[in-house]
Amino acid sequence: MKYLIPAVLWLALASHAQSQPIFSLNGVAIRGYDPVAYFTENQPVEGRPEFSFLWQGAEWRFKDQANRDLFRENPEKYAPQFGGFCAYGVSENHKSPTDPYAFTVIDEKLYLNYSPKVKQLWSKDREMHIQRAETNWPILLNRKD
Repeated sequence: MKYLIPAVLWLALASHAQSQPIFSLNGVAIRGYDPVAYFTENQPVEGRPEFSFLWQGAEWRFKDQANRDLFRENPEKYAPQFGGFCAYGVSENHKSPTDPYAFTVIDEKLYLNYSPKVKQLWSKDREMHIQRAETNWPILLNRKD
């Protein structure tokens, strides 16, 4: 019995982690752009449907099999923070769509923003916005915006 409660808690946390909402259009994350390319090429690169992978209920596309394999091995490393919703929006306590060209990689984490203009606002004090977003994200996870 003493092992039942930790096991149930672990299962609940594991299922919650797997149900993180992902910003997607027609079920495709990052508007079809390759999340690994932000790290390897420092730019948005369109993914191809033949190199896709289903994760967190969304289809992730990659430019080639090598990038798909890297993502498959460690999706948390390459997936954008806050489910791919706008990092500035999450810091302001709401979920907003994102533009694949409005991105920043900081401390090996990918952040997306609504637009280049919003990215400029977010960039004025990224540390503060990241801290706020990290505080707000657990509350926004399952909220419908």
